[in-house]
Amino acid sequence: MDAVFYALALNAITMKKKQKPSKKSRPTAKPRVQHERLKGWNEIASFLGQPVAVAQRWARSGMPVMREGRFMYASREELSRYLGREAGLDVPVHIATENTDLSADLKLALAHARAGKHDEKKKAKR
Repeated sequence: MDAVFYALALNAITMKKKQKPSKKSRPTAKPRVQHERLKGWNEIASFLGQPVAVAQRWARSGMPVMREGRFMYASREELSRYLGREAGLDVPVHIATENTDLSADLKLALAHARAGKHDEKKKAKR
């Protein structure tokens, strides 16, 4: 009898329902490290804040991109300089991201604008 009871107890232990793992919440998105080089049209377009078709059109009109194999690559720094030139500025354009502190850029832009107004006043007095 003990052998039968032992076998049933052993069977009951092994037949216990396995606990289902609790549903894990979706992991939070890790902040992406900003690499110097952008790979592919999707990364280039998202950096510019434009659709892929616009990025491709800008590339045909002179935006600095390079083809290596089957992928297009672009440098963040070169794209910023290109956008600055296209906007008629002598400084690169800073493209803001969610984690960017814009206060330094605002101060620089205000100083640049004030310097331009002083130059206009001097030219008007002459």
